[in-house]
Amino acid sequence: MTSRTPRDSRLRLVRPRPLAAAPRAVTPHRSRPAPRPPEGTPPPAELARMARTRLADSARVARWADSALGPGRDGAAPDGTGTLSDATAQRAAADLGLSAAQVRADWDTARLAGLVEVHGDSARPGWRLRAWNRDDSAVLRGWVALFDAWSLACPEPADREHAAVAEAVSAMPQVLSFLQLSAGPVPVEQLLDLLRQRVTELRTERCEVPYAPSAAHDPYPQVLHAASADSVSGEAPVHDPAEGAELAPLLDWALDALAYVGALTCADGQATLTPLGSWAVWVKLEQICVAAQSPAGNIEQNAEDMLRGCAQLRPNAARAEYRAWLAARTVGSAVTELLDAARGEDALLRGLAFEALRVVGAPAEPEVRAASDETPLRPYALLWLAEQEGADPEEAHEVLTRRESTWLWVDTAAAVADHGEAPLLVRHLESAVQPTVPALLDEVRAIGHPRTVQVLVALAAAHPDPALAKAVRRAAFQVHTGGS
Repeated sequence: MTSRTPRDSRLRLVRPRPLAAAPRAVTPHRSRPAPRPPEGTPPPAELARMARTRLADSARVARWADSALGPGRDGAAPDGTGTLSDATAQRAAADLGLSAAQVRADWDTARLAGLVEVHGDSARPGWRLRAWNRDDSAVLRGWVALFDAWSLACPEPADREHAAVAEAVSAMPQVLSFLQLSAGPVPVEQLLDLLRQRVTELRTERCEVPYAPSAAHDPYPQVLHAASADSVSGEAPVHDPAEGAELAPLLDWALDALAYVGALTCADGQATLTPLGSWAVWVKLEQICVAAQSPAGNIEQNAEDMLRGCAQLRPNAARAEYRAWLAARTVGSAVTELLDAARGEDALLRGLAFEALRVVGAPAEPEVRAASDETPLRPYALLWLAEQEGADPEEAHEVLTRRESTWLWVDTAAAVADHGEAPLLVRHLESAVQPTVPALLDEVRAIGHPRTVQVLVALAAAHPDPALAKAVRRAAFQVHTGGS
């Protein structure tokens, strides 16, 4: 007769290992050869040297903060904006022989480049600062982060509406692409005409309709009317010269900010991309082209469909798709989309969304930190935050409580049950933190995960051990009926 009590000798689990995303079936595919940058692009080592030169002052301030302030604590203002406190700025200016204004500017640049990371009123050295002298890729990624944040590098014109500034920022990628394809100096007047065209397209795509016909209430008095009429007649739009005057200060501000970060130079009424700027724009265009050529067309998809399209890719290929998808969107909207996808019912998409957020990096931290208060997202968010704070990915799971680890185990098991194969679900037992199956089942029953019953039923059906399968089925029945 078989005992009703499971025997530990048959049900004992192996020692727990770090929790990770469930393995997935891999669809073979041919890898695309690595594209070569345009002729004349300096090699990565030379580009990294240029980036180090541009960020030398910011790295100097970051190192000062690291040594003079320990981990950088109490160096930021208590308002949570990440600016230096007055006392710290004066101290740094005295130690480094700089003005307080220059110290603040270099500090802000170091933040944008990821050389320092600020959390409320605390600051600490970023991982890029640790790798600054030995890792060219870390240097280039830091400079690209600064390039991506060019609109934050210089104060926007105070006399312009925020909506107009946002339009100019949204239109600048097309201007930069034109500069990159031109591979030489381009008159600023030509860039202004291109910016005006792109802004008109953006306004037309939004189908903006003036609230009142009078010019006093119409923010774009002639451009929109001309654009709407031309869309019917098929003729080229006639641009109002007044719009050029409206956008000229915004273009000047954008060019000044891009020159400040080292992406271009302006002289004699012409703008030219620097080697760093040309390389960065080419990389982003290449990422977009790679995604557009993928069978699923992921770049055109929303976050949920993009993640589904990446589910069967190998990790490196999936990260390339994430980068391309992100390159075609603003950081804020992309992070919001990814977190919304993570809040859905599909546990696989939840894990993939946070893999994509790892590609986003530090700019996603505020929204991820806020999401850590949501029970379904909390374990993923805590692991993400731990890795951002420098924890080894193999040890990041230690930040989770026992309950959070169990919730994550069930959630990952649900992803395996929905999208994987039975042997994968059986092997998923190895990632549980509990040393035995009875202990695991007790804690799984207690956490209240909405997929607990389905996961236990699938595990019982998949496991070859009859005694273990019987114990798991009993647990599933108890959760279903509310028993103990």
